Amino acid sequence: MNTSAQKSSNAGPVTAGVLVIGGLVYGSDRLMDFLGAWEEGSKRQLVVYADKLAGGLPTVCKGLTRHVTTTPIIVGERWSEEKCNREERAAVIVVQYQLRPCFKLTPPQAVFDTGTSHAWNLGARRTCGSQAMQAWNAGDWTLGCRRLLQSDGGKFVWVYAGGVFVPGLKNRRTAERNWCMEAAK
Repeated sequence: MNTSAQKSSNAGPVTAGVLVIGGLVYGSDRLMDFLGAWEEGSKRQLVVYADKLAGGLPTVCKGLTRHVTTTPIIVGERWSEEKCNREERAAVIVVQYQLRPCFKLTPPQAVFDTGTSHAWNLGARRTCGSQAMQAWNAGDWTLGCRRLLQSDGGKFVWVYAGGVFVPGLKNRRTAERNWCMEAAK
């Protein structure tokens, strides 16, 4: 594993200690910023809250839950910025380790990062089994990116919670698709 600080034109600035494996940046700064914009608004949540869209799942920082970390997350508990930074990046890298084997081809950084955002929000298993992943594995980065938001028939996907359309999820999927499409340019 290469842990030296390297820059990737699609990853944004990279800080020292970020993993670069097989040409992909794990835990890129751009990805971390993106996640922060979509998890409970644009401000970091330092107090653990019960996420209504996730059935009351205790959540903190940029979407940390028991599904991505083994650190106990207790509603009402206050976390420090340092603890959030440490736990978030470690958890994102774990999700990326789960996601990477699903790609049969090495994806562009924008695809890897937006696939990670999708997996962070919905679980690596669901992202790995998605129509987007099928397209990416066929080398069709553009189609895979579109499938983060819409089915081939044009219906919105991944934008429902408990069977109810959530505008914020549509906005997030739209942002993921738009970022992902950088790979096609």
